[in-house]
Amino acid sequence: MAAQEPSPPSSLEGNKPGFPKTILANSHEDKHLCNSCQKILRRPLQAQCGHRYCSFCFHKIVSSGLQKCSACIKEDLFEEPTSILKQGGAFPDNAARREVEALAAVCPNEGCTWMGTIKEFEANHEGNCDFMIILCPSCKELMRANEQEHHNERECPERTLNCKYCKEPFLLKNIKAHDEICPKYPMICEGCAKKKIPREKYVDHIKLCSKFKAPCRFHVVGCDTSVEKEKIHDHERQCSYEHLNLLLDLELKMSHAVGLSRRCQELELKVSTFENIVCVLNREMERSCATMEAYNRQHRLDQDKIEILNNKVRQLERTVSLRDLSIMEMEGKMRELSAATYDGVFVWKISDFTKKRQDAMAGRAPAMFSPAFYTSKYGYKMCLRIYLNGDGTGRGTHLSLFFVVMRGHSDALLKWPFNQKVTLMLLDQNNKEHIIDAFRPDISSSSFQRPVSDMNIASGCPLFCPLSKLDSKNSYIRDDTIFIKAIVDLTGL
Repeated sequence: MAAQEPSPPSSLEGNKPGFPKTILANSHEDKHLCNSCQKILRRPLQAQCGHRYCSFCFHKIVSSGLQKCSACIKEDLFEEPTSILKQGGAFPDNAARREVEALAAVCPNEGCTWMGTIKEFEANHEGNCDFMIILCPSCKELMRANEQEHHNERECPERTLNCKYCKEPFLLKNIKAHDEICPKYPMICEGCAKKKIPREKYVDHIKLCSKFKAPCRFHVVGCDTSVEKEKIHDHERQCSYEHLNLLLDLELKMSHAVGLSRRCQELELKVSTFENIVCVLNREMERSCATMEAYNRQHRLDQDKIEILNNKVRQLERTVSLRDLSIMEMEGKMRELSAATYDGVFVWKISDFTKKRQDAMAGRAPAMFSPAFYTSKYGYKMCLRIYLNGDGTGRGTHLSLFFVVMRGHSDALLKWPFNQKVTLMLLDQNNKEHIIDAFRPDISSSSFQRPVSDMNIASGCPLFCPLSKLDSKNSYIRDDTIFIKAIVDLTGL
């Protein structure tokens, strides 16, 4: 029983997911299933794409904004904007609802023999089934609804009981603690063995009980015997000699105490003298404490001023840091603007070639981006991406060079997709044998559509130049520097 989950409460509104599949008396059809919770549709809504959802599931999906229809994606039917789920983008599918509510149903709760239609189940039986699993609000144990009364009265460890003696209520787990303080709890006299004496009357009983053992009257001088009240006089007669010895010992102690008293008086005189000296020292100490307190107040004021100044310094440091960041951003933009060209022709100088290639081989910086360049001042924005140790099929064997279309300020005025011929070159610094590769864009590729992010996916030549050609004696690398040139054909622009 404890391993089961609580049954969901009934609902005639659209604020619950679908019905469990086990509710159907016959096998289910896929058209009766919610495309989100995969249960039998409850209050079905039909989205613009035609897929059905429970009212609860649909509103839960779109509560966080526009969402793609998972069923459209799964069936490879995704198409904007019809496959986008949004608030108000679905209508009640009353035909599907009537079809679902007419299906033969059985109660999914174990042991229940109810049968009917889903409509009857939702209206009359769901939430009212005696076999529904519920949670005890006190002890959190799971049980069937028809067992709740028995559980509350007989089994719940958190149930409340009334004391059979004082009639006061208490929790079952506190029964021992209550018994220890209950004023009506029956007690047994240790003297006469009388039973069922209420705790509130027990003290009065032992005062009068002749069988109750009480300390001897001479316990103050050392007799540690406890005797019954009716035998106290016999004890005193029998132990008179011992009691006299105890009294004599007390007298000797008192005589000694008198001598100590005189000694104490002498000490008190000395103490009085010391007290006078201490009073003088206390006055000096008070003056010193007052001075120290003044110093402390001034110190706290100084500390507050220091904290204020520190805060101002930190604020100024933050301001300076923000200014530095702004300056760095402006310098970066200035460098980008100074390197930019506006005629579709761009020459990229890559210095420290040996170190940058080693970084690429070690994986520290496998790729490099060039500054941006343009086909015109208001034209396409582009850049180059180079892998000095190759990428993809050219990794470790070739220098890979790619062309990247970037998002620009004038994209809305340009023709898309990008369809200009691109020529990529590794320049021979003796101007004899340049390495050249050219291509015309595949207009169906996402790389040449209008960018929706800072830059599109790079497209180009993974096998642009064999690395062996650069490792041997050549005129492409000079002073540890290479030059990459890109030419965009402006025909038609």
